[in-house]
Amino acid sequence: MLVREKVLRDPIHNYIYIQHPVILDLLNCREFQRLRRIKQLGTTSYSFHGAEHSRFSHSVGVYEITRQICDLFARNYPSQTTQDGLWNDNERLVALCAALLHDIGHGPYSHTFEKIFNTDHEEMTCRIILDKTTQIHQILANTDASLPKKVVAVIQKTYPNQQVVQMISSQLDADRMDYLLRDSYFTGAKYGTFDLTRILRVMRPYKGGITFDFEGMHAVEDYIVSRFQMYQQIYFYPVSRSMEVLLGNLLARAKDLFLENKLDDQLTTHFLKPFFAKNEIPLQTYLSLDDHVLNTCFNIWQTHEDPILSDLAQRFCNRQPFKSLKNTPKNAQKINEIKQALKDAKLDEKYYTALNDSYDSPYAVDDAKKKTPITLFKDCDDFVELSNASAIVNAIRDKQVGDERFFFPKEFSSI
Repeated sequence: MLVREKVLRDPIHNYIYIQHPVILDLLNCREFQRLRRIKQLGTTSYSFHGAEHSRFSHSVGVYEITRQICDLFARNYPSQTTQDGLWNDNERLVALCAALLHDIGHGPYSHTFEKIFNTDHEEMTCRIILDKTTQIHQILANTDASLPKKVVAVIQKTYPNQQVVQMISSQLDADRMDYLLRDSYFTGAKYGTFDLTRILRVMRPYKGGITFDFEGMHAVEDYIVSRFQMYQQIYFYPVSRSMEVLLGNLLARAKDLFLENKLDDQLTTHFLKPFFAKNEIPLQTYLSLDDHVLNTCFNIWQTHEDPILSDLAQRFCNRQPFKSLKNTPKNAQKINEIKQALKDAKLDEKYYTALNDSYDSPYAVDDAKKKTPITLFKDCDDFVELSNASAIVNAIRDKQVGDERFFFPKEFSSI
């Protein structure tokens, strides 16, 4: 433990308490500092201008919620025997490191970048932690030689202690709780607010992972509804998706030009060549990328001789989002007319249109791909699954909510 704890001032959690030297060292290492230069919400700031917060601030928030959970478990549910299913505080450091590092592998503009260049942030997270050349690996290994593999196991959900896994990754975890509160605050929306203090108070460990006291059901309901509303009103907001589509088309055009030997500026070649050429991506090359690097490329591309690349770059840099229509039978004729108008204007449909679908299930029970259902603890090892006790949650369980939209340039919206 540090002789004197450090604190970070935070708009969501007030103070974030740093009590272990390894956490302080991880915060200050180069791979973690890179997260300051990657926005948490990608293109959402083009719709909600306050959403400029970073993956760094989210990651330290997840750490702080996890730290509070560990404190509550250690105080209220300390393990007495190896088989009692209560909290073993020897797991604290693994949980805290996994919470802090869970997003370390995110690339610039996160999910859009992943789709274009076929990368996976969770795979990159594990690669960064296990690679002996990274400062993160060295810090973890110097603390405990087995710590890097343990942290990776938590992130991959293979760690034997499911209490630790579910703190970081479940349908009600530290990750989701922080991003809902943080994204709500910075977008100016109120949908994502819920009673974090109450939820933490009713959490409890058991042999299968983490459950919640039955009397805390209404706080959990509030969280589920908040998450549902944030996805519908913020994460799936059409303008944000439009800018994401525009970004994807811009990167796709740049990639095509590079493969045709028509994109050879020094900055692009230095930073993006391995991604465009589908080569094995060196880890340090991946870690050199952030939002600022891509934005600098976009600025350069605004004056490129290729008219499609320069036009898309100007649209993105100067916030000229595409318009959109729901892709429904009712709009089929309109969509076909827009496609014909684009063809008549000699605009390539590949770069000037897109279909984008955004769906989410606010709470899942039957979908095996989703995480473990939330359970409520009554007494004497009597558990009830949340939607069986809550009419509110039952009404939205296993419901895929969202839409598919057709995106196109704004100047064709009057057709």
